[in-house]
Amino acid sequence: MFSKVLVANRGEIALRVMRACRELGIATVAVYSEADATALHVRYADEARCVGPAVATQSYLNIDALVQAARETRAEAVHPGYGFLAESAAFARACREAGLVFIGPSPEAIELMGDKAAARRLAREAGVPIVPGTAETVSPEEALAAAEEIGFPLMVKAAAGGGGRGIRVVERREELAGAVAIAAQEAQAAFGDGALYLERYLSRPRHVEVQVLGDEYGNVVHLFERECSIQRRRQKLLEEAPSPALTPELREQLCAAAVRLARAASYTSAGTLEFLLDQEGRFYFLEMNTRIQVEHPVTELVTGVDLVKEQIRVATGEPLRWRQGEIELRGHAIEFRINAEDPERGFFPSPGVVEALELPGGPGVRVDHALYAGYEVPPYYDSLIVKLIVWGADREEALARGRRALEELVIEGIKTTAPFHRRLLEEPAVIAADYHVQLLDGRV
Repeated sequence: MFSKVLVANRGEIALRVMRACRELGIATVAVYSEADATALHVRYADEARCVGPAVATQSYLNIDALVQAARETRAEAVHPGYGFLAESAAFARACREAGLVFIGPSPEAIELMGDKAAARRLAREAGVPIVPGTAETVSPEEALAAAEEIGFPLMVKAAAGGGGRGIRVVERREELAGAVAIAAQEAQAAFGDGALYLERYLSRPRHVEVQVLGDEYGNVVHLFERECSIQRRRQKLLEEAPSPALTPELREQLCAAAVRLARAASYTSAGTLEFLLDQEGRFYFLEMNTRIQVEHPVTELVTGVDLVKEQIRVATGEPLRWRQGEIELRGHAIEFRINAEDPERGFFPSPGVVEALELPGGPGVRVDHALYAGYEVPPYYDSLIVKLIVWGADREEALARGRRALEELVIEGIKTTAPFHRRLLEEPAVIAADYHVQLLDGRV
């Protein structure tokens, strides 16, 4: 086991990783920007190093500064969390070259599955269904000819994309050229890569993802699925596990396909394979996230597996401790993403000082956060500030527990999306689990 791990992230995910390390007897090193000098993850860690100014490109995205911090503190390994450099093959490779263990998949796996066109090609070879579209990335000039074969409506998507960026829906042929140009510009600005691919647009699909774990000995298991269909502008708002849309037979097929694809990629560590589920119950591979997910707690609550600890153990060279038959679903879990945003003003960011904080508790309630009264939420980073996760013996109890926990949550001084989530749980479609990714389109 490692003796010291540097956590190359901030906020609640940095604390989440540090807590897992502490339970494993591992010392931790926090990194922080000048804007995060008083952040809770800095206070919690055994050591801390400032890695640059507030702007992320000069701090949390500064590979040289992060590697230097690990060397100076004699850390043996680096955990990237999610976001920032978590899916950067360059960062994983820089860690390897510096003699540090990257707690995640290999740079080669990140590159392979991070290129959505390459991942689609591998899925096809592994016999995993994909949404009809281009087999390779296309230039703007090639897009028009490819679109005629795929048919309209379709989606123009960034090959290196994520988080809903670099995506445009095209309803008619005459809209294609403009959509391609805008998507390419967005992709270049966000990911440094303007490559695109085209994909048929599915109407009213559900977004279902499968959690997998792999080790360096070729063992891969799944930890069932999560439903992530409630989204705003392709950003997830609420996740639940298991998906209420799957029959046992469809669940078995979907999870087996995910394991098959992870094995084909020689995947190690925790990863998530995302699928679209159409109205006829057919699933299609969408992309793979080569990191721990924001919504991983719902899987932990329904399986009892600590995914971060398993990431760390796998990174030390241990084989998986779980066989597939030993992982069982128990109950139902729901996660609410609470952001520092004002839902009454179009979800406009709401940074500022947290004047008062009261967190929910009681049976089946988990709160992942990095807040305290007096903490100033900075304006420079992602607006996620609290993950409220509830567990129930069944979905009905989980919904009731979610309502109760959201009522108990008090964050004063800034606006948050908690009131939006309270209203969301009164939506008939959410109560009935009869929803899809377009449920909130045009409404929020």
